[in-house]
Amino acid sequence: MTLDIGILGYRFMGKAHSNALDRLPMFFEDAPETNRDVLVGRDEAALADAADTLGFDRTATDWREVVDEVDVFYNLGPNHVHAEPSIAALEAGTPVFCEKPLAPTLAAAEAMADAAAGVTAGTAFNYRFVPALRYARNLIDDGELGEIHHFRGRYLQDWLVDPEAPWSWRNDEEMAGSGALGDLGAHTVDLAHFLLGDTAGDIERLSGHLRTFVDERPVEGSGDTREVTVDDAYSAQVEFESGAMGTLEGSRFSNGHKNDHTIEIEGSAGSLRFSLERLNELELKRADNRGFETILVTDADDPYVDHWWPPGHVLGWEHTFVHENYEFLTAVRDGTDYEPSFEDGLRAQRVLDAIERSDERGEWVSVA
Repeated sequence: MTLDIGILGYRFMGKAHSNALDRLPMFFEDAPETNRDVLVGRDEAALADAADTLGFDRTATDWREVVDEVDVFYNLGPNHVHAEPSIAALEAGTPVFCEKPLAPTLAAAEAMADAAAGVTAGTAFNYRFVPALRYARNLIDDGELGEIHHFRGRYLQDWLVDPEAPWSWRNDEEMAGSGALGDLGAHTVDLAHFLLGDTAGDIERLSGHLRTFVDERPVEGSGDTREVTVDDAYSAQVEFESGAMGTLEGSRFSNGHKNDHTIEIEGSAGSLRFSLERLNELELKRADNRGFETILVTDADDPYVDHWWPPGHVLGWEHTFVHENYEFLTAVRDGTDYEPSFEDGLRAQRVLDAIERSDERGEWVSVA
């Protein structure tokens, strides 16, 4: 069985997933066979060049023409085009893989999750597929940390520190829904649920704060400016169902931080720390140790590592896309469940929505 793939979007994420599809048969012998059938976009000339570079058979400028023709539809476009094409594909019975956050609004995310009933649908939380974070999840589930007391997650970047950095769709509420909150915070919220969902439960209530530092930005190629209508940074205090405490933070204004996603968890018996900038390492404090030890998660019996290189030969950011594509496409082929699903995307969206509501009201709010 060969799965015909259709992808909407050919820039950053289009390249990342096309690269992953290239690697799959090379390193995962039991991966489904795929055919890059159609690449979807608006600019015909740029689309043709991208299709040639990324290895697609054909192009289309209207997603409506292809969602019921392909076996799998990847929606890698901007946030405001997540809902309509994804719902149309799901209603046609086509499995969908969608970028995060699932939608610009909670209402749209709910509609997408409803449409996914009975059809395989995945949300693109690729950090679940970092071997060190899978290793951490196993430690937590095995009780190595004991009762969870604290969770800290921060995702820091600095690409908007310069006030002259050009305006993009990520600075517009209608297209993006939110700024650092949805772009970065969605990943952190999902990791909180992924790592602690079976021990501390979901995030139950929170207090959130949003801030925009630059109110307008220049439009590239013109002398005009456009208003920034999303947050540049967010923070939140959260409480999990178990009573565990947490703090979340994300910023595009953290000078000197390029792509710094850090997770810290402390429990009654131990603690762990992880940084995306050192993604092959996990720092672990065990019950019988005085301090932290650094574990290099590259052994053959570590998650996914047996598919790659000998011990000590590190993996990179792009490998997470290979892992998630392997899991998602295998679920499509075999008709099995996939996580993170659209329900997981909706679960994260509820927290993002609650942070916005809390900021507006200036008070703690319930996530439900």
